[in-house]
Amino acid sequence: MTKRPTSPLLFSGSDWNFATLSRTYDAIEAIALEELGLDVYPNQIEIISSEQMLDAYSSVGMPLMYQHWSFGKRFVFEDHLYRKGLRGLAYELVINSNPCISYLMEENTMAIQALVTAHAAFGHNHFFKNNYLFRQWTDANAILGYMEFAKKYVTKCEERYGTAAVEEILDSAHAIMDQGVFRYRRPPRLSSEKERERARERLEYEEQTYNDLWRTLPSSADSIDGENLSKAEREAAERKKALNLPEENLLYFLEKNSLILEPWQREILRIVRVIAQYFYPQRQTKVMNEGCATFVHYFIMNRLYDQGKINEGTMLEILQSHSNVVFQPDFDDPRFSGINPYALGFALMQDIERIATEPTAEDRDWFPDLAGSGDWRATLIDAWANHRDESFVLQYLSPALIRKFRLFLLSDRAGDNFCEVASIHNERGYEAIRAALARNYETGANLPDIQVVDVDLLGNRHLRLAHYIKNGILLEEENRDATLRHVRRLWGYDVSLCGIDASTGETRYERSTAQLSQ
Repeated sequence: MTKRPTSPLLFSGSDWNFATLSRTYDAIEAIALEELGLDVYPNQIEIISSEQMLDAYSSVGMPLMYQHWSFGKRFVFEDHLYRKGLRGLAYELVINSNPCISYLMEENTMAIQALVTAHAAFGHNHFFKNNYLFRQWTDANAILGYMEFAKKYVTKCEERYGTAAVEEILDSAHAIMDQGVFRYRRPPRLSSEKERERARERLEYEEQTYNDLWRTLPSSADSIDGENLSKAEREAAERKKALNLPEENLLYFLEKNSLILEPWQREILRIVRVIAQYFYPQRQTKVMNEGCATFVHYFIMNRLYDQGKINEGTMLEILQSHSNVVFQPDFDDPRFSGINPYALGFALMQDIERIATEPTAEDRDWFPDLAGSGDWRATLIDAWANHRDESFVLQYLSPALIRKFRLFLLSDRAGDNFCEVASIHNERGYEAIRAALARNYETGANLPDIQVVDVDLLGNRHLRLAHYIKNGILLEEENRDATLRHVRRLWGYDVSLCGIDASTGETRYERSTAQLSQ
């Protein structure tokens, strides 16, 4: 039995001070950079109270956020559950920025402070800096400056136009926030200085509210027939081309083309759209991001213990917290709410390490390049940089892990009065289960595909949206109608939504704001 080296402990007991935090941070950093080979942004670690953590919860986790009534409502809700003992708080909160900001709760013990420093300041930090989705869709260097601008801008609008007017625009923008991201084309890079200048010009020159694109619209009194009709139709076709229809980003389309919005309202739509885009990669990498951070903290804490820098009591407290994070309830457990992303992500990372160092014959068949290579660090670094949840599961979910999680595939067709176990633990079943689980993490498949498809430029300026229905899943009617009203408020004219079966092209339903007002 190998005896652990005796080194001075980084800390003992649960109390901590900033000297202890600094000393522990240095030890964690050495392992993260030298042994795991992580590449991170500079770290900024801040200690906050439970009330400040609740406040961060309520404002979507951003350190600088504009005010809105929904944030206060959520704060009261979370605070009530916390003080009743019905819900705990996260030990930390981390911001994808440069420097990377990690908020640690002051109520944490020193063992938990060490754990979450490794988890957030190095695990999440590395993932944010290196994953291709975050590099493509977010700008860590500019987000804090932009959020500072956004908060000041919204406050200035409230002072100038009234809180009610600002909240009305924010309500409608928040209602379609999920449809306010670019999924396939790159958004422009942020520049806080340019945004401030642009906002200043908009506020000072409000007479520029018109859109040149609409100046050539025929008036209702004009008669359009014969040659004039064909000419008008050609002009309409040109304008549709200028509008780049169809458009997937509904907030972007309304910001650029609504006829009724004033400049300050357009800027608020842009602010909400930028925030939605900032969070877009996080929705596609939940399993990988949390799995990376959990694997990193687990490795680092074990190395600190092996080096004799933390004692058994500290390690037991860390393992208890770690076990709670990666706990996966059974399907019949009252706590079950789906597959725990921490549990699946951590298990996938550990399985890659196992396959690289201790492969079975099955592993060699499924992962010939990885099995027995011994270089699990390089494999993980590459995976963290070049995959999202869907592709990562499809690439690395092994039969051994499928058996460990006892996964199988159910076929549940709407026309049947029974469920069929379609795939079990055999070679064909493993492939089907892996593919089905990967599809479950495909963001595009889980969000409604709604696009702007047409605008009646020659008549009443009716805005037409299309919802492309996948797998027969329709929108919930009450929420659909309420959201249409919000779009109508931002557009200024009637809006209709047509449900089209994505596989057959059949129209399943059509709903317009004109019907809602009847």
